[in-house]
Amino acid sequence: MAYTERIRTLGRVWRSLTLLYALLIFLSWPCAVAGKKKLYIGALFPMSGGWPGGQACLPAAQMALDLVNNRTDILPDYELELIHYDSMCDPGEATKLLYDLLYTEPIKIVLMPGCSSVSTLVAEAARMWNLIVFSYGSSSPALSNRQRFPTFFRTHPSATLHNPTRVRLFQKWGWTKIATIQQTTEVFTSTLDDLEERVKEAGIEISVRQSFLTDPAVAVKNLKRQDARIIVGLFYETEARKVFCEVFKEKLYGKKYVWFLIGWYADNWFKIKDPAINCTVENMTEAVEGHVTTEIVMLNPETVRGASNLTSQEFLAQLMSRLGGKNPEETGGFQEAPLAYDAVWALALALNKTVAPLRAKGWTLEDFNYNNKEITAEIYRALNTSSFEGVSGHVVFDAQGSRMAWTLIEQLQGGSYKKIGYYDSTKGNLSWYGNDKWIGKRNQYIQNSQPYLNNMTAVGCVLALAAVFPLGIDGLHVHRSQFPVVCQFRLWLLGLGFSLAYGSMFTKIWWVHTVFTKKDEKKEKRKHLEPWKLYVTVAVLLAIDVLSLLIWQIMDPLHITVEKFTKEAPKEDLDVLIQPLLEHCSSEKMNTWLGVVYGYKGLLLLLGIFLAYETKSISTEKINDHRAVGMAIYNVAVLCMITAPVTMILSSQQDASFAFASLAIIFSVYITLVVLFVPKIRRLITRGEWQSEQQDTLKTGSSNNNDEEKSRQLERENRELQKIIQEARAPSLSLHPSLPLLIMCAQLVS
Repeated sequence: MAYTERIRTLGRVWRSLTLLYALLIFLSWPCAVAGKKKLYIGALFPMSGGWPGGQACLPAAQMALDLVNNRTDILPDYELELIHYDSMCDPGEATKLLYDLLYTEPIKIVLMPGCSSVSTLVAEAARMWNLIVFSYGSSSPALSNRQRFPTFFRTHPSATLHNPTRVRLFQKWGWTKIATIQQTTEVFTSTLDDLEERVKEAGIEISVRQSFLTDPAVAVKNLKRQDARIIVGLFYETEARKVFCEVFKEKLYGKKYVWFLIGWYADNWFKIKDPAINCTVENMTEAVEGHVTTEIVMLNPETVRGASNLTSQEFLAQLMSRLGGKNPEETGGFQEAPLAYDAVWALALALNKTVAPLRAKGWTLEDFNYNNKEITAEIYRALNTSSFEGVSGHVVFDAQGSRMAWTLIEQLQGGSYKKIGYYDSTKGNLSWYGNDKWIGKRNQYIQNSQPYLNNMTAVGCVLALAAVFPLGIDGLHVHRSQFPVVCQFRLWLLGLGFSLAYGSMFTKIWWVHTVFTKKDEKKEKRKHLEPWKLYVTVAVLLAIDVLSLLIWQIMDPLHITVEKFTKEAPKEDLDVLIQPLLEHCSSEKMNTWLGVVYGYKGLLLLLGIFLAYETKSISTEKINDHRAVGMAIYNVAVLCMITAPVTMILSSQQDASFAFASLAIIFSVYITLVVLFVPKIRRLITRGEWQSEQQDTLKTGSSNNNDEEKSRQLERENRELQKIIQEARAPSLSLHPSLPLLIMCAQLVS
């Protein structure tokens, strides 16, 4: 009985186990169906060695893999898995690891090496296994050889990407002759060969080309002997210290020279003590000041969300979290981490793009093996047409598989590097940088000349030119009843034209003179220019003119007066005499009104001449064209001096009077416009906005932001002010009583 009961119990247990097993199979069946197929990426991350870039690049790549594998719109049926080893940035070690990757299951669909030396080995061998090689940290120009490396791509741009930026800068600054000095290694030799081809296409000549192996002394001396001025230097950081020690000894720096270097040196590379050189830190700091560097942009400076839906700053925050608080400066490959992150995204997007074409041919990605060229060709085509926004910027590849990226342009100012611009090689756009944000200050040079005042000057000149037409109209062209209107047009156009054109120029000179002749306790206020005060000054001058003209027009309006001449007999034998008549614009108290206008505007003109003379030696960036304004004022004065008395003498000879008046107005206006505006246009077109501000800084190796330079500038200004004050105490220029009346107002009598 007990035995039978035991059998029944075992039967019930067995049935329960059977049902449970069936239930487990049933529950696990959907998961098995829904399981993703794995695609394997073989990677070599250098965690040690010459460039331990894997320390930050590996976490960045794993971040990208996690995001890709969680996306339902990218490779929904697949999961990417990274199989990685430490190559130690050593080609010998990489050879052994490459063998393990290729001959150990599972099959890898892509290889991802890091260092240039390792990538060269892997990319050259990978063609035998029909493998795509995708690097995140290789910059050697030699890897751009499609015959040698037919399946190679990289998110790290080639070192030759610096060259389009350099050529663009040469063209912008109008340089047609440059010199080069290089360390004789493959990367710099190939970079220089590429630069030589590009400058030749741009019509720029490399007049001097020097190279050295370990000691640059002879090469630097040759640069000095052959009078090199614009110099491109290609060498590693240790050799850079040797070069600039020799540069200091040969005095190959300062305002006559511009050096272009590579931007990936440490920020304090010239201050590092080096037993290989015999120059002090002060010597090196003096020699390197003002040089320009170009550096590949590895982190997108704009706040945009790309394929991964992360901005560059959000990426950095997540990467720092993965690094566990490690110091970025002590973590190898931290700068290149965005390139590794975008490399994984580029691979994922390319593989996703191949799914449909392969399905149409009856293939799938999991069918890949080392003999399947068709799948490799599809992946190659997808990568070759890649274009997306990454955390390192816009990701796109050239025909050689190299990344096309932005280049950062920096200048050493006051011992530290300052960002001055970016160059987008994909679009050929050069953008200048300032105030810690992107800017488009193409008109900065014009801004410093007070553009609103310039506009007022131009409007005033147009009004003065317009006055030439009513000056030439007489009773033959308009009805007698309409002639007083023409007279009023002459009066208003000339009066307002003078107030706007000359008033704007006078305001600039007045401000410069007022600010730079203040007492010592008010010197600090010189730094501040409040534009509204300038506009108010012009408005006051204009209001005085408008008010005086209104009073004149209301109280004593202009009308026609006729001047009669001696009767003349015609040449023909006719029994008649001809009475010549000449029409004038006049009023009852014409001489009184002219005296008021001549006195006011004449004194204003004389004061402007005096202020222009007083400020001729003053230098200020707030109004950078005050010397040109002074020249324009002198021009108006000279023409007034010649034309005003002549036109008054010839007032009864209408043709000669009109010719003198109109030509004087035209010449004074056009000379004023040329003096004020042509230099600005020329500066913008031929030299560029940034150079107009920074050219002196670039050549002298100093910055306006440098406190020492500001101090020296203030000392020079103080000496100039003392000289001006002493001259002001001397007897002033004698004023001839017949100093010319303003030409524009003098023509009212015509």
